[in-house]
Amino acid sequence: MYEPKNFDHLIGTPGFSEELLKNHFTLYHGYVKNVNMLMEELRSLVEGQKTGTPAYAELTRRFGWEFNGMRLHELYFSNMTKDGGTLSPESKLFQEIERKYRTKDIWEKDFRGIGAMRGIGWAVLYYDPVSKELFNVWVNEHDMGHLAGAVPLLVLDVFEHAYVLDYGLKRADYIEAFFKAIDGNVINERFKIIG
Repeated sequence: MYEPKNFDHLIGTPGFSEELLKNHFTLYHGYVKNVNMLMEELRSLVEGQKTGTPAYAELTRRFGWEFNGMRLHELYFSNMTKDGGTLSPESKLFQEIERKYRTKDIWEKDFRGIGAMRGIGWAVLYYDPVSKELFNVWVNEHDMGHLAGAVPLLVLDVFEHAYVLDYGLKRADYIEAFFKAIDGNVINERFKIIG
């Protein structure tokens, strides 16, 4: 069983109201609850030898969506800090970004562009340990667009619940606030583990 992580330390992050963050934490808790519930229901169906049923099929399909909703929110909240952070030019990830994109500014422009695209989903900076490449990727909803085997380093939630309360339809302003709250240490550590 999964326990929801506590992200209350983010309350007070500039550009993110307490109401917005608390609502977002509640939504995340719902994903954790649903993952646990689906695990129990699927276990019961397997033990009852009901794997050939429509209920089993639908719950199995739903599990990935709920699980990814849980995990993407954990990665998103974890790569933020209320103290504001930057990615050090001496860091291994910064150097890899400059190798792939020529400059951090070009990478950032690409990542922001993906986050600003119409639709709901996620902007994710992935590292593929096979090709040793970085990719900025759009993930639709929670479950379409992931790069199999690649590791998410930086995750930006661009569902409306992440910003509309504070920014209305001004997604670019939300993305600006997010960039000021990125915890460069966390994303660099994620890269160091696999890079």
